[in-house]
Amino acid sequence: MEWTGARYVDKPTVEVRTWIDSPPEQVWAVVSDVDLMPTMSDELCSIEWLDGATGPAVGARFVGRSKHEAFGEWATTSTVIECEAPKVFAWAVEDPEHPTAIWRFRLEPKDGGTQLSEWMQMGPARSGLSFAIDRMPEKEQKIVFVRMREFERNIGATLEQIKKLAEA
Repeated sequence: MEWTGARYVDKPTVEVRTWIDSPPEQVWAVVSDVDLMPTMSDELCSIEWLDGATGPAVGARFVGRSKHEAFGEWATTSTVIECEAPKVFAWAVEDPEHPTAIWRFRLEPKDGGTQLSEWMQMGPARSGLSFAIDRMPEKEQKIVFVRMREFERNIGATLEQIKKLAEA
């Protein structure tokens, strides 16, 4: 990821792609199983479906509990905003109309397998990162850049785990 000078208000995004030697339906079974996500992440510790939901569907909500060396521990409620098997799965963090972040998996058939991308957008609503920016507003662009680099690394690691599971 190269320096963009983005500020939080710019709603910065990051996207990482990988090709998986499995059909989209097999990859979908992994990416849509949010209960697996904590096993693939250094930050996400647990997921719990809410309101009796047991899996992804538009409008379904889940709580994710996370931890980070610099930010501590926190929990957020996410709402599934797109769920079209085996093509797209996305959720908005906190208020779906004004989220703190949006996360999205896209699956496309390619070369006998699946092109998988994971994309995320920071903001527009305030998040935990906003507190760091409040404390050091003169460093906002660096804070955003470092966090987006972390997301890029973490997404790459998650995609590698998804690839291993989907190709097994």
